[in-house]
Amino acid sequence: MPPDRVVQADIYMTAPLELSRTNPSSQHITLQRHFTPAAQHKKALSISNMAQTNGTHPKILLYTNHGCPYAHRAHITLDELKLPYEEVIIDLNTPRPQWYLDINPRGLVPTIKYTVPGLLDEEIITESEVVARFLADAFPSPFLPGSKESPTSALERARINFFIDTWNSKVGNAIFPILTAPDEATKKAKIDVFVAAIEKEIEPLLTNAKPFFNGSEAFTLAEAIIAPFIVRVYDYTADESLLPKSVVKRLDALPNFGKWAKLVRERESVNKVYDGASIAKSTKARLEKMKAKA
Repeated sequence: MPPDRVVQADIYMTAPLELSRTNPSSQHITLQRHFTPAAQHKKALSISNMAQTNGTHPKILLYTNHGCPYAHRAHITLDELKLPYEEVIIDLNTPRPQWYLDINPRGLVPTIKYTVPGLLDEEIITESEVVARFLADAFPSPFLPGSKESPTSALERARINFFIDTWNSKVGNAIFPILTAPDEATKKAKIDVFVAAIEKEIEPLLTNAKPFFNGSEAFTLAEAIIAPFIVRVYDYTADESLLPKSVVKRLDALPNFGKWAKLVRERESVNKVYDGASIAKSTKARLEKMKAKA
């Protein structure tokens, strides 16, 4: 796991990984079921490679926290694929209990427990991109076409992979230094780096968005992986101590990115478990706590 993933996680409501022998039955766990409309569910199952096995569909249990952008990726993917699932809310403000560390030794979210009766028995999949890609591969669709679905599918997948890698390596890592800048001059310089990276690296890749990445009319894995960070950047500007509103103005001025980001931010699946005002408030509190300890 990249070091920046561990460090930045603290901003997104992550507590130290201290061992706890507490029995899960005594923990405050929220278990919720998420179902999709019958017609959408039927459609999702009809395009699945792995889901419909021996007349059954998978049972998916998602370990998550609605404040974590990495877990947010899994929620978006599940909703876009119209997959029913249950969720267990993991408290990221306290040390992870041993029962969860037994499931995911890293103590991070998301984790899914995936069962297909008679084929797969409570298989554990961790790390947000791995979880999202696994689900997308299990249910090939315009969200992420199967590699052999058409003569162009492999190329479409390669384009999506490159776009995600470009965001992760050239843009995503520029957000955290802005939030932790020690003074306004440094923050301004970091913002310039962030906006310049989007203009140089992301803007050209959205030239053929129709309206989504790579000319797709459908929301894709590319949007699902990046959306949690786009909505946070925009919502952080509601409190200029986090980000100045000028950031939004500069991003919206980019013709391709501005139009695409608006559609991403308005997507129902992106907003289903996301509360921007609450996230901005909790992020600010954690930044202040970090500064107090420095």
